[in-house]
Amino acid sequence: MIIASISENKEFEKRISITPEVAKKYLDFGFKVCLSKDYGKHLGFDDQDYKNLGVNIEQNEKDIINKADIIVQLGMISDELSSQIKENQILIGTLDPYINKEKLDNLAKKKINLFSLELLPRITRAQSMDILSSQANLAGYKAVLESFANFEKAIPMMMTAAGTVPAAKVMVVGAGVAGLQAIATAKRMGAIVYATDVRIASKEQVESLGGKFLMVEGAENLETAGGYAKETSDDFKKKQEDLLTETLEKIDIVVCTALIPGKKAPIIIKENMINNMQRGSIIYDLAAVQGGNTSFTEKDKIVDRNGVKIMGDSNILNKLPVSASSLYSKNVFNFVLNLIDKDNKKININFKDEIIEKTLIK
Repeated sequence: MIIASISENKEFEKRISITPEVAKKYLDFGFKVCLSKDYGKHLGFDDQDYKNLGVNIEQNEKDIINKADIIVQLGMISDELSSQIKENQILIGTLDPYINKEKLDNLAKKKINLFSLELLPRITRAQSMDILSSQANLAGYKAVLESFANFEKAIPMMMTAAGTVPAAKVMVVGAGVAGLQAIATAKRMGAIVYATDVRIASKEQVESLGGKFLMVEGAENLETAGGYAKETSDDFKKKQEDLLTETLEKIDIVVCTALIPGKKAPIIIKENMINNMQRGSIIYDLAAVQGGNTSFTEKDKIVDRNGVKIMGDSNILNKLPVSASSLYSKNVFNFVLNLIDKDNKKININFKDEIIEKTLIK
């Protein structure tokens, strides 16, 4: 069996799907591995590093696609290259079926097996394959670092002979994987941390990390069976707005992480809230790629709104591509093994498997 990957468009995506460490795992399992020229060079992985392991490096990406049994990527490949994929071949990646629906539907009609890993069910058996968790963890960490780097005051409390510098106050909106890592990172660096989430179950997790959980009085649990946040009612939104408006007046840094899969990000930090924040405050919006949790968020820009800086990257993981690639490639490796019959080491897609059933685009 041949497993292959071609270079991503590095203007948008610096991560890779097969690191040398994971290439060795595929080879040890019995796969042949084929990659495009200079595949990981931008991350410090020379072609020779791969060749020394036994990986084939080729120039022609069409040839690589043509002969592969399994193709692993991050995002969707170009129309020109996707037209080379044949019946029964497997394409694995974060294919974004909400945006690429028509393109993926056309490929599925050609009986190509398409697996989009952001659709993985949140079950115990899928944890080692969970790309959303591994990548969100890094995103939450980096969002805090980016915020602190642009904040013009010290983060921890400092007591000096000249006086005391108060600790920065951080507010995390959304206590999922990214939010919890943001809380932990900010707390480790000496900030006072608050957090809010529509899922009441996250209260215990926030408090276990040393954060103070802010909850709308009389709130009900707004969590789907899959562990994601539901959209909220108008009444809940009004109560949440009032709580946030009051709290944000004393907050220095806000990290927004609220996303709804396949939909535009909800606007949570409203204009009046921003106007009431202290000048010099920072809002880092991890939801920028889906429109942002503020009305003023612009991807890859720092917007100054009445002295409040609003930041958001189209792909924050491009700032941690080596670590992100390491985790992503291991997630994908574990997913690929789930497609293989361990006895004869051949592809055997079990359509009754919940992991396969949920991620397969039909």
